[in-house]
Amino acid sequence: MKIIASTLNAKYIHTNLAIRYLKSYAQPFHDIDLAEYTINDPTMNIVTDLFTKKPDVIGFSCYIWNIEETIKVIENLRKIMPKLKIILGGPEVSYDVIYWLERIPQIDYIVIGEGEETFKQLLDEISGDMKIENVHGIGYMLDNKPKINLVRNKIDLRELPSPFRFEEDKPNLSKRITYIETSRGCPFSCQFCLSSIEVGVRYFNRDKIKDDIRYLMEHGAKTIKFVDRTFNISRSYAMEMFQFLIDEHKPGTVFQFEITGDIMRPEVIEFLNKEAPPGLFRFEIGVQSTNDLTNELVKRRQSFEKLSRTVTMVKEGGKIDQHLDLIAGLPEENYHSFRQTFNDVFALGPEELQLGFLKMLRGTGLRIQAKEYGYTYMDHAPYEILGNNVIDFNDIVRIKQVEDVLEKYWNDHRMDHSVEYLAHNSFDTPFDFFQTFGTFWDEQGWSRIGHQLEDLYKRLEQFLSENNIPNREIAVGLMKYDYLLNHRYKPRKAWWSDELERKQKSEVYSGLITKPMMIASDDFYKLALNEKELYKHTLIEAFPFDIKSYIDHGEIIEKPSLGLIYFRPEDGKSVIFCFNNKEIQKKVGN
Repeated sequence: MKIIASTLNAKYIHTNLAIRYLKSYAQPFHDIDLAEYTINDPTMNIVTDLFTKKPDVIGFSCYIWNIEETIKVIENLRKIMPKLKIILGGPEVSYDVIYWLERIPQIDYIVIGEGEETFKQLLDEISGDMKIENVHGIGYMLDNKPKINLVRNKIDLRELPSPFRFEEDKPNLSKRITYIETSRGCPFSCQFCLSSIEVGVRYFNRDKIKDDIRYLMEHGAKTIKFVDRTFNISRSYAMEMFQFLIDEHKPGTVFQFEITGDIMRPEVIEFLNKEAPPGLFRFEIGVQSTNDLTNELVKRRQSFEKLSRTVTMVKEGGKIDQHLDLIAGLPEENYHSFRQTFNDVFALGPEELQLGFLKMLRGTGLRIQAKEYGYTYMDHAPYEILGNNVIDFNDIVRIKQVEDVLEKYWNDHRMDHSVEYLAHNSFDTPFDFFQTFGTFWDEQGWSRIGHQLEDLYKRLEQFLSENNIPNREIAVGLMKYDYLLNHRYKPRKAWWSDELERKQKSEVYSGLITKPMMIASDDFYKLALNEKELYKHTLIEAFPFDIKSYIDHGEIIEKPSLGLIYFRPEDGKSVIFCFNNKEIQKKVGN
């Protein structure tokens, strides 16, 4: 019997952990092939590939991001392979099972909840006596009516075999994100989250997990993401794993965790700030809302004061990047309340601020209570809200405008200094900057087209100019600073108008050749650049503020200055050197 476990990932770099657990648990009784695609692959490409494998059974792992595309694949497979057994599993189909059985008549079975043992037993029966009524934890149609068998007891996670030891996975370990779980379940009851449905937290065998991590690193895994809903719920466990990863990590490996910020003990952060190598860990922290009433209504216990302490301590340590999540559209969080939530969290200075929109997931308490709060939402996945009793679709559109430019200008770190300055010096609040710019962006039709890096700078400059934004000149100077600081290799043509005439630049270069101490830096003097190297690897640019004061102290002093940008030939990275003011004044008359 040919069996395939398949899924459609959101991106090529993702891997699906669930189907690997199914494969490892079913061995050696059933040999399962894995087949992963993405939601962007054409339906017929997926169908054709699966057809050529000639399976007898296919199991699909289903989520909100892939269910609609998966259904299209199933519908076509059924037409060309009428005898194929099709099984669905995963969080998207584990709730409202009757709905899915009736909506997708092409499927044979749905595995409900935790699938390892259920899937294996179902395969036993399909290949044997077909006593399907004996398989706990499945749904299917019987005599044209939905039938749901008894719920299966939770599996002992300590006994699960490793899902990482497949030869076919080795070549891709360095190219994709590897997902790993050390526990299942969540101790909290957030009503918008599926994890709140499963009561309690269960742990895998620690020694096996450590062996798996060693194996993954030995075979080239670079990004390992823990999918535990609250990695730090047990302080002792988290400390043990942090210490293990610090002791045994290999260079270039990054570990990412979902942590609950307000329960993170200061001594744990102090330990990480002291012991963890820079860049080894990344934290994802779900803030969602800072509105106390909203958090109370969704049964989310959260101290923003303690969460802020955690984020601040981690940021001050400078070792760990942080990704903070917000959800727009929670109960009683209107547009103005969400503006406050955004500003509260932006003030913490996270490396990434993810702005998402509430999704009414099947099985969650909030979906059950949807009428109470006047929710309207999409009928099909991802079930994103369209409005409720305090926020309408117009407000949602406006917040989506914020999301668009937030991703491009903050989370991608293309111009951190410029955005930081504008958000705090040219607008009442950071949210107002992103909203005003986002609305302008949308009105120009830019949200519907692609963008080169230079386009992003030009469009921000156009926004500043056409709207007569305060402190525009300083902001444009900082944009130039960001561009030059982050640009790899000397740019051939800049997006800004050159403020220095060619003659002035020639005078400066001539002076540097004979008198390199015009640059106020011993490091530049030690480079000992000759005339050819100066012209080839450097630029001279004017700034509307004292560039030395800004580099040294982060202070904006509105006094025009020149900077020399050196692009290191060995790696293209840039260094900005400051001129000796007295010397440069003689050359350019400033």
